[in-house]
Amino acid sequence: MTAIINAVLVMKDHYIPDGVLLMENGRIVDFGAAKAVAVPEACEIIDAKGKFVGPGLIDIHTHADGETYFHEDPAKCCATLLKHGVTSVLPALFYSMNKQEHLDAIAKFKKGIANGTCKNILGVYMEGPYLNPDFGCDKEKNVWKDAIREEDYAEVVEAAKDLAKVWCVAPEREGILEFVQYVKKEIPGIVFSVAHSEATPEQIEVLMPYGLKLGTHHTNATGTLENYPEVRGVCVDETVNYNDGIYAELICDSKGVHVHPYMLRLIKKIKGQDKIILIADAFVADGPPIAGLEDAFDINFDWGGDIAGSKLTLDIACHNMMVHTGGSICDVFRYASLNPARLLNLPDLGEIRKGNVANLIIVDEWFNVQKTILRGEMF
Repeated sequence: MTAIINAVLVMKDHYIPDGVLLMENGRIVDFGAAKAVAVPEACEIIDAKGKFVGPGLIDIHTHADGETYFHEDPAKCCATLLKHGVTSVLPALFYSMNKQEHLDAIAKFKKGIANGTCKNILGVYMEGPYLNPDFGCDKEKNVWKDAIREEDYAEVVEAAKDLAKVWCVAPEREGILEFVQYVKKEIPGIVFSVAHSEATPEQIEVLMPYGLKLGTHHTNATGTLENYPEVRGVCVDETVNYNDGIYAELICDSKGVHVHPYMLRLIKKIKGQDKIILIADAFVADGPPIAGLEDAFDINFDWGGDIAGSKLTLDIACHNMMVHTGGSICDVFRYASLNPARLLNLPDLGEIRKGNVANLIIVDEWFNVQKTILRGEMF
């Protein structure tokens, strides 16, 4: 058995100062205030030194570790993210990858999980293939612009069905309903997400009964508001904000470029504590920075003058969210662990609770990761 002592335990809506947590066989067996939890004599001791102990981070949407794509070297990316407190990750595949590239990446992930080099891969996030070709970085490389046909996607769905947890779609694409129905039949527990889209509220809401309950990188690469001169219309962003059943992903960079700090605070007010999910959406791009953003260390740029995802890891996103919104440690653990676990229907992840998997991190008051624990093992 292992005991974490001298900890501030971060619960879903409160703290336990001077806390103790006991874990054994990769699970949490007990926790509470030090005066209420006895530490067995033979325990291995981890001294948190007064720092915060919360559930391991769950990044449901990232392509890279800031330097390397997951589909190129998943073991390296997994190791990097573990150091940054990410104990569960969904590597993201995307619309500029052709069929064979999708199949090769999925096979590589499965191999890494099987041989133990990718212990924190939880599944796969399918950012496409069928998104709106007018949106996203490097959109000219979208290789899935043509008609949606079963003979093109069936093999990818078959390969991904044991791993895919989230599948992104643009609801306005012709034939998307048939695609969603096909994927739902093959992967009953799949979560659909509206992404890279200019869909109307009606086009989005018709897919909600099939499991659409996520908005991919909310307020980025979405919608049009120019319905009439001098009249603000409604688009993807309003639909995600309006529907209580839809979670909003947020890329929270240090400069507030992906989502303006005021917008972050507005979304927090609208969606509440339970429907926000922080993501890294890290990419690999080497384009020159946009004028005025030369010191944006956690943002990527493509060669077309657009932002191209981030260089974030999820711990940095949590720090930024605290800075931009005045949120607490408790808040950001919810956005980066509990809420993703609930979205994916993983009741034994995302919070400190007896019987839950002992995926834990120790952080300081500004969310700098001190230690990562994966299934009770220190990394």
